[in-house]
Amino acid sequence: MSPPPAAPAIEAEPSVTHPELRECFGCGMFQIVPALGPDQRADCLRCGTALRRTRTDSFGRGIALNAATLVLFLVLWTSMLMQVSTAGIVHDSTLASGPLELVRHGLWPLALIVAFTTAIAPLGKHAGMLYVLIGASARTPFPYLGRVFRFARTMGIWAMLEVLLLGVFVAFTKLGDLVHIEVGPAVWALGLLTITALWADTAVDRDAVWEAIERSGQTQAPLPENRSLVFHPGMVACEACGLVAQGGDHREGGGHGSCLRCGAALHPRKPDALNRTWAYVIAATILYIPANYYPVLTVIQAGSGQPSTILDGIIELIASHMYPLAILVFVASVMVPILKLAGLAVMLMAVMLVTTELGANRLLMQRTKLYFIVAWIGRWSMVDIFMESLLGALVQFGAVVSIAPGMGAVAFCGVVIITILGAEAFDPRIMWDAAGQNKHRPWQYLRARRTTH
Repeated sequence: MSPPPAAPAIEAEPSVTHPELRECFGCGMFQIVPALGPDQRADCLRCGTALRRTRTDSFGRGIALNAATLVLFLVLWTSMLMQVSTAGIVHDSTLASGPLELVRHGLWPLALIVAFTTAIAPLGKHAGMLYVLIGASARTPFPYLGRVFRFARTMGIWAMLEVLLLGVFVAFTKLGDLVHIEVGPAVWALGLLTITALWADTAVDRDAVWEAIERSGQTQAPLPENRSLVFHPGMVACEACGLVAQGGDHREGGGHGSCLRCGAALHPRKPDALNRTWAYVIAATILYIPANYYPVLTVIQAGSGQPSTILDGIIELIASHMYPLAILVFVASVMVPILKLAGLAVMLMAVMLVTTELGANRLLMQRTKLYFIVAWIGRWSMVDIFMESLLGALVQFGAVVSIAPGMGAVAFCGVVIITILGAEAFDPRIMWDAAGQNKHRPWQYLRARRTTH
């Protein structure tokens, strides 16, 4: 008796996508994204925000790159980062030495954030992505693919390996005048890891992943096979997976319910976006004062030294003729937080001024692009925090030379985290709502265009 034929594997990645109705999360306009082939993209006709990007062999490349990232991640956290020496004293340091040194100085909140953004979040992101990509391609799909994919996407907001690499570079440059330095294998692993992690992000078509999860049958509820491409009032797009809720696909009355595909809560706009963002902006502005008033580092060399603030550190770099490094620290630690707070305030004020003669319909496209810049750039201010963590761990030579982080670093880290939360809380679509551009919520048909990696 011959064995029964094996069940066919689920097609994880069709060569051509199906047309679908999508909402632009930049301006709120509903549009039809046409069928796309590999390496094509569709942008919003009104504000230019990317609605979908397709990739060639998205699953295969994603699996390879995320697997390589995890291997390099293991090397990064188990190998020597740097070896520093002075006056016959030698210290080896790993990446874990930074958070441990912060705990020793009583700065455990800062240690938790450094460990989370450099270890827990990157590991959760890439391990989750690898699980989902392999699980969605398997003959028998792995369980909980949607939940794991949403978790990986959330961890991606806080994974800051590329910022860590810049922080290591800044620390290496600043240590040149104090101690002798030898670079360990972890530094080279971090450089390669940053490349593979960024490549993995661009290689995966996230919408194709959600469609593969849907084909595996792991949805919260059955989905209609033939979805309407016509917009109807009351439709809501899921912010997690992009699926547009059709008429009757969500609860009416008390709320919009949950997405039928991924289970995320549905909201026409991010809940209470205006008030929440104002709260974050005000809190970050208040914290910015102690962040610049209290010292972030104390350098003791040959028994003498004094605490230094962020501005003191920039002045010292200028005095040492390290002009490029001084510019880098000034931009990351001073200009970026100020510009981020100012950018969020400008967008918030534009929404509030809708009832005045100034109006809220000016420069809508520019303000939408400003939002995405603000949301992306804020993480780079963590360069100073990573640099201070590494310096504190590496330079501990007693009376000869030592570096200790200060309370100003905790306040500054709070500014960075709160501004990231503020950007995530804001919804750029409310700017278009305030200007009356989404009154009738029109839909249009897009044209696809080729894109490159």
